[in-house]
Amino acid sequence: MSVLTTSSSSRTLKIGVVGFGPFGQFLAKTMIKQGHILQATSRSDHSQLCHHLGISFFREEREFIEADNDVILICTSILSLSQVLNNLPLHFLKRPTLIAEVLSVKEHPRNVLLQVVPEDMDLLCTHPMFGPESGKNGWQDLTFVYDKVRIRDEATCSSFLHIFQSEGCKMLEMSCEEHDKIAARSQFLTHTIGRTLSEMEIESTSMNTKGFETLVQLKESSVSDSFDLFSGLFIYNRFAMKELQNLELALEKVKQKLQQKMEEQSSNESKL
Repeated sequence: MSVLTTSSSSRTLKIGVVGFGPFGQFLAKTMIKQGHILQATSRSDHSQLCHHLGISFFREEREFIEADNDVILICTSILSLSQVLNNLPLHFLKRPTLIAEVLSVKEHPRNVLLQVVPEDMDLLCTHPMFGPESGKNGWQDLTFVYDKVRIRDEATCSSFLHIFQSEGCKMLEMSCEEHDKIAARSQFLTHTIGRTLSEMEIESTSMNTKGFETLVQLKESSVSDSFDLFSGLFIYNRFAMKELQNLELALEKVKQKLQQKMEEQSSNESKL
């Protein structure tokens, strides 16, 4: 694991976004603000929004691929990644291009990209550890994880990373495997507990403690993300199942300790 601290040279990039949902739109607004030229394609028709933002929108994927982008940025859901990439006519790319992705798991997209993307294209796996809500007031001190899976054009890669570095992100370079191992606990476990609290239908009360307020906030932040995202964190992170099992075991241990204490207390009281 390493932290990018040196200043990176930057140039204006032509960036093609695949999947122009809320997260793709969120990233695009900052990229446009920085002066980059954006183009987009998506299953849904976002042509009016793109026109408003000054982005070229392509309904035809081949036209998008042939639009001479420096970077193609994959912003699809985890569940649809394989289908989307297999449908992209990447062999029509006119020149070597940086293919980057921003999914919340890393080993799965890396493996799919290595299988699907032509060998002469560069690959960068990234995970901005923030979104439209947590990053609405800027990206200063928010974490951006990346892995240079296959990079030969260092200048283009550096310019793309500079988008996040220049906004004040904490830049962390680590392998896709290490990312998923850590994220299984820090991200998937958080979402799992939040979803569990949602199933319990916890709500704010008239006598909240600070701790309970934190639980309510965790529940609300977890369910604000789609269930597809949550299930993708489980299905495509090979370390997630172990964390789920650990959570189940830990809850059972706590339950057993409480029952044991209750039995001891009951026994003590019966002797009085």
